[in-house]
Amino acid sequence: MRRLLLDVDGSAVITLVVLFGCTADEADTKAPADSAETGSADSGDTADTGDTADTGDTGVTEVTYDPWPFVDAVVSYTPGVGAGYGQDGFPDVVCGPPEAPGDGGGSLDVLSFGDEGSIVVSFRSLDIIDGVGPDLLVFENAFVGWPETGVVAVSEDGVTWTEWPCDPEDEPGGFPGCAGVALVYANSGNGVDATDPDAAGGDRFDLADIGVSRARFVRVRDSGANHYDGVSGGFDLDAMAVLNGVGW
Repeated sequence: MRRLLLDVDGSAVITLVVLFGCTADEADTKAPADSAETGSADSGDTADTGDTADTGDTGVTEVTYDPWPFVDAVVSYTPGVGAGYGQDGFPDVVCGPPEAPGDGGGSLDVLSFGDEGSIVVSFRSLDIIDGVGPDLLVFENAFVGWPETGVVAVSEDGVTWTEWPCDPEDEPGGFPGCAGVALVYANSGNGVDATDPDAAGGDRFDLADIGVSRARFVRVRDSGANHYDGVSGGFDLDAMAVLNGVGW
């Protein structure tokens, strides 16, 4: 179960124009109602992001998130050739938790990027920080034998970007550094904590691997090495989750 630090460290607030915010209905239905308790970054106090509550008749233990660790704003979306799927639900289709079937199959609640299409998103109440283990999960709708790779980058100011090296041609090596490879098991209703990488699946990214200590924006770009037939070509984004973060 991952945890998010909640203390603001006094760093300058950096803003970009948010072009697409999640709808009020989505925020009302998915975001926790109670405000998060704040801890101390210096003392190591943390807030639990994956509390559970018994839902009764369904037999599923509901996961609540406090603070909200998922995408809640889109700064830009640039579709490439072969994109189209999911645009009727944009931007909400990439907001909130992943919506995989739960059995390792691919989600249909996704946005297709097309050939070298890209997206820039933010977490309006959190910065990603370098903590213990992976700091970010990216959920694509990969399924066995059908990865669709993407290149992930982060930025603190939305101008200067640092990418994780991704090799979309290295199939024997498991496409190291790329998103769109790992299966996904979490969704909003099956009781799997989407901030627990061992249970949720998804592709893991650690800021330490690229020498970054803090980031506010995430960019994912289709690698250009996927299939682009029809309107569902390329990388398909389901969701992202911050595993180590600090409030601002």
